[in-house]
Amino acid sequence: MIRPEAAATLARWREALVGALLGGLGLYLLVTSGGLLFLFGLALGALGAFLVFSGVRHARFRTEAEAPGLLEVIEGQITYLGPVIGGSVALHDLTEVLFRRTSTGEAFWRLSHTAGTPLFIPEGARGAEALLDALAPLPGFDGGAMVRAVQTRTPTTITVWRRRDIAALT
Repeated sequence: MIRPEAAATLARWREALVGALLGGLGLYLLVTSGGLLFLFGLALGALGAFLVFSGVRHARFRTEAEAPGLLEVIEGQITYLGPVIGGSVALHDLTEVLFRRTSTGEAFWRLSHTAGTPLFIPEGARGAEALLDALAPLPGFDGGAMVRAVQTRTPTTITVWRRRDIAALT
């Protein structure tokens, strides 16, 4: 049997672990074979490296916090369904993404957009880890800044992304 803490850690790092396994298998095939298996090993190694990079970033972004509500991302539309507040925003309408951690330790994302009031999403809402991939297509978006924001433990407000052509939208 495996302890719940160990299972949670393995689940958090699952993508990076799968990437390491695939990369190791690819390296083994590169070293021990030739021809078609060599090329297959090369492809596995590249896929493994990509999964390790992506998995480490996602593992660092995931949080242990739990908050009410559900976040869904469907075709460029970010929707938060909360017990009291909620809403949705289209990716192309976003003007600013903020992360705020309060002095009580609660944290949330604030997504400002041109179509109305900002959308507030608690850090620990179910599905909140999808924000990292959902916001990646934004011009000039830095996923590392988003990961660093989540890892801060002090009360702060961090602007993760801001639309550069905001004057043209108003």
